[in-house]
Amino acid sequence: MRMKRREFIRTALATGAAAWLPVGASEDSAFQLVDSNVSLFDWPFRKLPLDETSVLMEKLRSLGVGQAFAGSYEGLFHRDLPAVNHRLAKESTGVPELLPIGSVNPDLPAWREVLRSCAEDHEMRGIRLHPNYHGYTLDDPRFRELLERAAEIGLFVQLAATMEDRRTQNSIAAVPDVDLTPLPTVVAAVPGVRVQVLNWRPRMAELESMKDVSGIHFDTARVDGTDGIEQLQKVVSPDRVLFGSGAHFLIPEASLIRLMHESGLEEEILEKIAQTNSVRLRGGNPA
Repeated sequence: MRMKRREFIRTALATGAAAWLPVGASEDSAFQLVDSNVSLFDWPFRKLPLDETSVLMEKLRSLGVGQAFAGSYEGLFHRDLPAVNHRLAKESTGVPELLPIGSVNPDLPAWREVLRSCAEDHEMRGIRLHPNYHGYTLDDPRFRELLERAAEIGLFVQLAATMEDRRTQNSIAAVPDVDLTPLPTVVAAVPGVRVQVLNWRPRMAELESMKDVSGIHFDTARVDGTDGIEQLQKVVSPDRVLFGSGAHFLIPEASLIRLMHESGLEEEILEKIAQTNSVRLRGGNPA
């Protein structure tokens, strides 16, 4: 779904948000927003307002999202990942905007078969990993093997650095953020791998170690500050930053406003982050 700039303005007015018009942009510019970070089904610790897929899609469409990379919250907590991925694929059937992203846990015995099934049985383009919920670290040899196998069969890999702020987590189910320190070394050693870090608040010390590793990409869901996205793309290049809202755990308007209104990005860079980079990550050609 492509939207003219004036349609973005009308959408902004309709939702009560500030107009997402980047500096130097013309009204006639067209975008197809791709949201690289969406999740379906229920978050187990509290009721979220967009947890029904139909309601979530209505919201995303109203914001001009033409495609959403959708993982499953069930993938964090269920051991039967084949069933999780089957439900996700079924839920996405008939919703053309949804690109289902399978869950894989290399700490489970049959993870290689789950990876194969994502690619072959469900024809998924990517997988999503939650190392902190699944109990392994990024220096685990199985993580590297998973990246190697994903690269061989053409799947991109999303790695969720966090899901919920430690301050709001249930005390009996507290989960620390993923330690990303080993990631640059592992990714640099796997030719052709495409890894996107989700839900990460960039820290300059860690970002310095990742900025020259071309296989690592980033989303915008938890990037802080009015200039956070602008600074991130300056450090790692505008070709490796992808719009991601974190919906429905996070409010999708928040990340969109930071990108479209507050970032101050020129239109060429904005279109890369809003659309082109996600199309390339999934293995397609930008329109």
